[in-house]
Amino acid sequence: MTSIPSLLANHAVHAASMQLDYEDLPASKAVSGAPRVGTAVLGHMGDNTIGVWEMSPSVSTDTEADEFFIVLTGSGTVSFADGSPDLHLQAGSVGHLKEGTQTTWTVTHTLRKIYIA
Repeated sequence: MTSIPSLLANHAVHAASMQLDYEDLPASKAVSGAPRVGTAVLGHMGDNTIGVWEMSPSVSTDTEADEFFIVLTGSGTVSFADGSPDLHLQAGSVGHLKEGTQTTWTVTHTLRKIYIA
């Protein structure tokens, strides 16, 4: 995972275009398409990790960590196994995912977000 250790010490990066480390999601999480995920850890604040996450257009499932996020680019929908209303994400969306929540991510345009988890 790419790491920018000095980010929180008087440093800035352009998170919407920074280089990420990419990998394919496990087949067990892929519903359709070939999900590729990019990540970079930007730093830590207390017990929280702050980073950048990106997913290619595809559909996949996940079990969430407790996380706040801000979408930088792209679009998609997060559906919840418990029947909660879908989240319709686009640049500027801010959200909170509860730990243990079962989700399905449908990414229509490569989605990149900043997360705090």
